[in-house]
Amino acid sequence: MNRLSKQFKRTFSDNKAGARERFLRGEKENRMFLRSRKAVAAATLSVMLPLSIGALASRKNIVKAPQAMEFSLRSIDGQTVSSESLHGEVVVLAFGASWLPLSRTQLQGIRKLADKYSERGVVVYWVSTDSESPKSKNYATDEQLRAFSKKYGLNVTVLRDPEGKLSRQLKVDQLPAFVILDKQGNTAGSPVGGLDPEGDIVKQLSQPLEEVLTKP
Repeated sequence: MNRLSKQFKRTFSDNKAGARERFLRGEKENRMFLRSRKAVAAATLSVMLPLSIGALASRKNIVKAPQAMEFSLRSIDGQTVSSESLHGEVVVLAFGASWLPLSRTQLQGIRKLADKYSERGVVVYWVSTDSESPKSKNYATDEQLRAFSKKYGLNVTVLRDPEGKLSRQLKVDQLPAFVILDKQGNTAGSPVGGLDPEGDIVKQLSQPLEEVLTKP
């Protein structure tokens, strides 16, 4: 009996030791597996994070990309001038109205501006916000605008924006105001307004115009 008892105890002890060894081995393998998963996750994150940041930056740039103005206006001579037809040219849109008491200096300054920059590919337009409705107190016919242009020696094409659609689109909130469009049709800065009635328009607009003309 003593021999059987000793043999049983030895077998039990061996089994217990074997079970403990298997348990410890399993724990070690689990820790190695977890470390391996963490390493894979970290490596994946290091690859995906820059890609995600790059994608967000790309999306941000797309959202902030300037949008070219799209418009189509009728001239007092019956021609149509659109943003598409002006593509590739630097454009100055001078917004005003025949009922607005502008100084002769300002109106003649528009002609001088057109004369000075015409050889550099700049096109200047006078954009009238006069209404085309006879019921409006700001109503003006094409003939009246033609006479207005001749009286003040504008010598530039007169366009009509009677509903103020383009002026609102360009955020023009006072008259007169000047808007510069680059060769891609994008606005170059904010509308220029509040100019000195007796000031030199050519000098007042030379800096923003030069920046657009020298832009790559």
